Amino acid sequence: MKRTRALLCVPVAVTLIALTACAPSNGGSGAGGSGADGDSVALVVAQGGLGDQSYNDLANEGFTRAVADAGLTSSTIESEDIVGQGEQLLRRAGQAGINLVVDLEFSHNEVIGKVASDFPESDWVIFNAESAGDNVASVLFQEQEGSYLAGALAAMQTTNTSDPKINADKKLGVIGGASSVGIDKFLVGFIQGAQAIDPEIEVLTAYSNDFADPAKGQQLAQAMFEQGADIVYAVAGGTGAGVIQAAQDANHYAIGVDDNQDGQAPGFVLTSVLKRADLAVESVIGDYARGEFPGGKTITFGLKEDAVGLTDFEFTKDAIAPESLAKIDELTAGIVSGEITVWNVVTDGYPDFFPGK
Repeated sequence: MKRTRALLCVPVAVTLIALTACAPSNGGSGAGGSGADGDSVALVVAQGGLGDQSYNDLANEGFTRAVADAGLTSSTIESEDIVGQGEQLLRRAGQAGINLVVDLEFSHNEVIGKVASDFPESDWVIFNAESAGDNVASVLFQEQEGSYLAGALAAMQTTNTSDPKINADKKLGVIGGASSVGIDKFLVGFIQGAQAIDPEIEVLTAYSNDFADPAKGQQLAQAMFEQGADIVYAVAGGTGAGVIQAAQDANHYAIGVDDNQDGQAPGFVLTSVLKRADLAVESVIGDYARGEFPGGKTITFGLKEDAVGLTDFEFTKDAIAPESLAKIDELTAGIVSGEITVWNVVTDGYPDFFPGK
């Protein structure tokens, strides 16, 4: 699927000085200040970069819509070493007079607070982490809720042996891009959902340690399929493309993440766990443009806000039993009402059922 990119002011090779030329230094709004028409806003792209057909691309879609609606000047910041160069990139954005910096890279949670305190006339947003500062807004998703639903669905499907893509083993797999609480939220939720359906379900886990390596994702998924898994959930950005390819090659299923990836291999992606980064980016930029920037606050998006969840099974609905779909609706209602509590490793630590923790 082809994606439309916003202006790439800091290319992959990282020419930092280009950022200054891309956005006018017209003064910031400050903590909670009003966003003026023509103000400048920058999107800091996370690991995996644009073109991942996942988290970054989806967030960029929301960014593109939001800046157009608000009449803001926009720029996009990418780097091959977005983690190591985080503070340098953010400081350059502050020095360039960017009014609002939206940072998708969770590992910047400590440095963004330091940089924001040095550039109080700018507003800053960190995704998937929390940071302190009156001019910093934090955005968190309840990814574990969508992952719980995916785990439950996978557990029901892996025993549906009338499906030719399913084997006799009650075994699933999940591949994370990195071992971190931000990624492990997905993994733990998936395992909890699967075991809520059937405690005997085994879930294989692995990490690619890369968000832009489809070959590694394919290799890890192939190994899981060879061990008896028939459904593998990919939580690894662009690396997940390899997991989807491996599922197609093995005549099994993958589960996509963040964006709707069902169409990447129709019929071989059981569902995708949506994480509407586009809606969150639009929301925070819209707040800024209205002069309601939520500085000093943490904003949470979950099932209740329709910001996480599963796709509509466009290519796999006929393979899923109606009672399984009904059960997913029941579980969704239970999570939204609070009847079902999904484990959140960020606030609850690691459960005993998570391997290696």
